[in-house]
Parts: sequence; structure tokens; C-alpha cells
Amino acid sequence: MADAFHSQYPSIEHLRERARQRMPRFAFEYLEGGCFSNVNLQRNTDEIREIQLRPWYLNDFAGATMKTELFGMTYDAPFGVAPIGLQGLIWPRATEILAKAAHQHNLPFILSTVGTASIETVAELTEGNAWFQLYHPVESDLRDKLLDRVAAAGFPVLVILADTPTFAYRPKEIRNGLSIPPKMSVRNVVQMMMRPTWSFSQLAAGAPEFQTMKPYIPKGLNMKHLGLFMNKTFSGRLNAAKIEAIRERWKGKLVIKGIVNADDAEKAIQLGADGIIVSNHGGRQLDAGQSTIKPLAALAKEFGTRTTLMMDSGIRSGPDVACALASGAKFAFMGRSFMYGVGALGARGGDHTMTMLKRQLQQVMEQLACARVVDFPKHLVQ
Repeated sequence: MADAFHSQYPSIEHLRERARQRMPRFAFEYLEGGCFSNVNLQRNTDEIREIQLRPWYLNDFAGATMKTELFGMTYDAPFGVAPIGLQGLIWPRATEILAKAAHQHNLPFILSTVGTASIETVAELTEGNAWFQLYHPVESDLRDKLLDRVAAAGFPVLVILADTPTFAYRPKEIRNGLSIPPKMSVRNVVQMMMRPTWSFSQLAAGAPEFQTMKPYIPKGLNMKHLGLFMNKTFSGRLNAAKIEAIRERWKGKLVIKGIVNADDAEKAIQLGADGIIVSNHGGRQLDAGQSTIKPLAALAKEFGTRTTLMMDSGIRSGPDVACALASGAKFAFMGRSFMYGVGALGARGGDHTMTMLKRQLQQVMEQLACARVVDFPKHLVQ
């Protein structure tokens, strides 16, 4: 695979600024917005960057490898693509771009139930090696149909979302008409006209749709009634009965995403979860909540040997990945970071961003004299 690194965009910050210039404002604000006043959104990254790592300079060091084993797979780096809904609204065909790039880089890609490519399309792009994140349906029949499609596609890991028991209060989305039910204002249309690359790409790709859910959505719904349908279709709050039913039907690995306290972690393990993603939904649900790095460190002490702990939310660089791993995560996931890459560089964005993050993390490992990913905790400054 050719090196896709673009020297004009050597950081997520550079990609973010370029994406902001290329995307309509409503799409960019949907991507990067949190909830209420964005307090937890900012806290996520700020507190990751309070972590300090200790290098060893005089030890013998033969080099570092980022290869990481996770659920029986060996990935080329200890990070992957977190699920994001409505990716195709943010940038046309973003789901397909990132799924393809993740497969080429041998990294896991998680498809959201409300993503804009279908289970089957992503399975084809990844040769069945993607993960699927389930928004829990109200009806068990729909749940089972989705689980059967994921199993038929060959996906090895199912992720159940725990951190969206209610619809979030996101002022920017409400103002931009991207709440449920959604609407398109004159202001949004003007913004699209000012971003011709995005608009023509969207025209070529077709209007973004919930492709996985498309077979179950009644035909002919306008945007208002589509929003009401999606509202009625999903039940956000998990409980033991829902998890048990999924565990009984799903034969692959099961991960619960959004766990941030010990009681929930214990319940997840007792109910048969194979792993936990410590997450606060990218700061998009509870502004008064903790950052993800703080509960990760606490959970790692109690559960690090009992389950596979992973983390997302707030990770924007190779050093951020390193700090998450040093704090007890076995693996890290990023959503916005990869979407900034696609927004900045289109079809090349996923490849560039993954190349860049690998390069950054490799440098950190070599600087620390950290030979393997599992050795990162040894470098944590307590």
C-alpha cells in the first residue's frame, strides 16, 4: 500500500481546520458539537493530555511494534474507527471511505446502526472484518433481524450502546434543524451553496439515508415522519433482560460501549460481555459527566484482568492513544478524528489519517523505548 501521508496536514488540528473550510456549517457543527455548553467535550481531550509518560533512554532497545491482538485478531495498530451516525451527511460516502481505509490498514471499523452504508456494503469493503454497533430496537423482531444480518455478514464483534438512554440536548443541532424530526432551513441551503465541493459530491453520491435500516422504514415518509419513525423504533436504555437476550442469540464477541462506573462494569461482565468501551459518547450526552480517561484508570485497576477494556472520546493524536493505553485501555477508538480527515481530503482522508496516526504513535513508542503496546502502562507517571 502506497504511503498516503499528506505533509500539508500533519495533525488532526490541521485536518479539522481544512474540513471546516470545505463543509457546510451545519454538517461541521453536527460532527464536532457536544451537548449543552460543550463542557465534557473539551474535558475529554484536556484530561487525556494531563497524563504524563516516562521515557527510558539508556536501556537496550531493539525497536517497537504496534501490532495488537484483540478478540483473536491481530491488528496493525491499537486503534480503530468509532461508530458515527449519519456519516454520509458529514461528508458524502464517508462510511465507505473509512471502512475501506480501515481494512487496508488492518484496523477495526465499527458501523453504526444509523450509519449511511449498509451492513452488507461494509462487509464487502472489509471482507467481513468490521464490527457493528447496535442501537437497541424497541421490537425484539427487528433486533433479531439486525443480529442475523450482522452474523450473516461475518462480523466478529457486536457493540451494544449503553450511553444514549435519552436523546441529547444539543443546541447547535437544534438551531441547525438537525434535531429529531430534522428540517432543512434556508440558512442551511445557503451554506451548501457556499461549499460546492461538498454539494457536488453529495449530488453524485445521492442523499444520505439510513441504509441498514432502509428495509424496515415505510416508503414515502417525509423527513418529519422519518424522524418520528426512528424515534419510536429505538429504545436507548439497556437493562439486564435486553443484554441477556442479545447474548443468547449473538455467538460472536460482545462489547458494551459507554460504561464509566464499576457497578455497570460488573453487571456487563456477569451478563457475558467480552469487553467494555469506556465512553461518554464523545461528550455528546452528559455535559456534567466525567471525561473518559478518569473512569478508565479506575476501571483498569479493578477489571483490567477480568475483561478487555477499551476507550473512546477525546482522542486526537498518537500521544493521546499512548496515554489511553498507558492508563489501562487495551485499544482506543476515534470518531471525529477520522471524520476530520475525510472532510479535509475526501476519498484520501481515511488513508492519510490512519497513516499519520500510526506514524505519530510509532514515534512515541520509540521515544519512550516502549517495545510493545502492552508495555505502555510501565511508562505511566503515577
